[in-house]
Amino acid sequence: MKHVTRRQAREYVLQALFSYEFTQTKPAKDDILGTLKLIAPESEPSPGDEVILFIEDMINGTIDNMAHIDEIIQRRSKNWDIERLACVDRNILRFAVYEILYRNDIPRNVSINEAVELAKKYSTQDSYSFINGILDKIQKP
Repeated sequence: MKHVTRRQAREYVLQALFSYEFTQTKPAKDDILGTLKLIAPESEPSPGDEVILFIEDMINGTIDNMAHIDEIIQRRSKNWDIERLACVDRNILRFAVYEILYRNDIPRNVSINEAVELAKKYSTQDSYSFINGILDKIQKP
């Protein structure tokens, strides 16, 4: 069975949050499983309960705490209205902030590094440094 990495899981979380902005609908568990089969096509029907639980927590936790998360991002991003950020950047920041604030099992530097790597892959050339700067400000007590 091909292992679905947490980075691949975060890519799915990013896609789900991006979609949520337009549909206001959380993905169902069947949607998550179907997409994970595309991410890791050699895997067995279920990529593992741990990965599914991680994805569900990241999506639901981010959405359920979005107002608080957006407020924190807004306070740390001077001269930038959160709604003016690129949708990809906004959602990378959202789930990374969720990880930093609510997932004590993930080291903060891992959350920041994963967010930066996803920004390098899916956003503009300058986005990753902006995201790194905002998350660095947020992770400091």
